[in-house]
Amino acid sequence: MNRRVVITGCGAVSPVGSTVEHFWENLKNGECGIDFIKKFDTTDLKVKIAGEVRDFEPLDYIKKNEIRKTDLFTQYGIGAAVQAMEDSGVQAHVDPTRLGVFMGSGIGGIHTF
Repeated sequence: MNRRVVITGCGAVSPVGSTVEHFWENLKNGECGIDFIKKFDTTDLKVKIAGEVRDFEPLDYIKKNEIRKTDLFTQYGIGAAVQAMEDSGVQAHVDPTRLGVFMGSGIGGIHTF
């Protein structure tokens, strides 16, 4: 069975950019996503640097009441998936058995451990 797979849309939420356009421009310009950690106090930690997502607004992708119930990494994944769907131009009436979203994450929800 040979079936063709087509990438129809892309989304990105990363330390280098929170949209595909920003991500790509920053990569081309040699921007680094690594910086001193600003999201929490690192005083008692040996590690002081990380790749933090800086310009992500969950309300652009998720309802306010859902934000409280989801880990930040899940919000990033939803944001990237929404971007990919919008980028694809695929309409809501597509057969759901013929459409999928592939997502990847380097680590799960730290706050749920």
